[in-house]
Amino acid sequence: MRVAAIQMTSGHDIQANLDAAGRFLEDAAKQGAVLAALPENFAFMGLNSGDKRAVGEPDGAGRIQNFLADTARRLKLWVVGGTIPLRSDRDGRVTASSLVYTAEGQRAARYDKIHLFDVDVPGSTETHRESAHTIPGHDARVVDTPAGKLGLAVCYDMRFPELFRVLSRQGADLFVVPSAFTVPTGEAHWETLLRTRAIENLCGLIAPAQWGVHPSGRATYGHSMIIDHWGKVLAQMPGGTGCLVADIDTAARMEARWKFPALEHRVIYNT
Repeated sequence: MRVAAIQMTSGHDIQANLDAAGRFLEDAAKQGAVLAALPENFAFMGLNSGDKRAVGEPDGAGRIQNFLADTARRLKLWVVGGTIPLRSDRDGRVTASSLVYTAEGQRAARYDKIHLFDVDVPGSTETHRESAHTIPGHDARVVDTPAGKLGLAVCYDMRFPELFRVLSRQGADLFVVPSAFTVPTGEAHWETLLRTRAIENLCGLIAPAQWGVHPSGRATYGHSMIIDHWGKVLAQMPGGTGCLVADIDTAARMEARWKFPALEHRVIYNT
């Protein structure tokens, strides 16, 4: 199955972001992808971290959600909508929600980012407090797609292998990790973490990313990747924006799991 990862440099102009996302999704469909994934914050990266509160949409309706549904239907393409801010009823904060749409434009899944990026980046003056404006999710999600059972995660989630083990136990064949990684942490850990999550679970992995310097002045690492179940990088986009495609070999993954049954050897330890 051919899948696509979209790399963007999103800003605070929602329409400009949607226009760019639409072009890249069209490219994915033209190249034969059955599923395409957009990066974290694909539709909006504010000038300030709290700007997301003002553009949060009610669950099930809104400009960004309509774009995802309409584009998926028009292109006959499964679309993973990176993350978008959805309103909650708690103190004005929003969720960072990854929405999956079928090729008929129907929403198939919603995953709310669980692990929020509250850090001071080592070796940098960069500071993030995602929880100031975002409410964490609590539930792991796997959704059936034409490319296989897709486990949903977002950016900082990749540092928590226990989440991916839960997704694996729920039957995931591949993961999607839309991201907006910082440059220092990306240079140090991006590829290592992604390949490790794929290898230890014998799952493919799609990692669409933000890249470049955004209008807010924030810089993101890029290097969108598609990785197979053995940890091989099938395709990578170090810089720039666009659509990255690769073929996921379902038969090879199934054969590897049969010959190398590490997932069956998992042990639950007493703690």
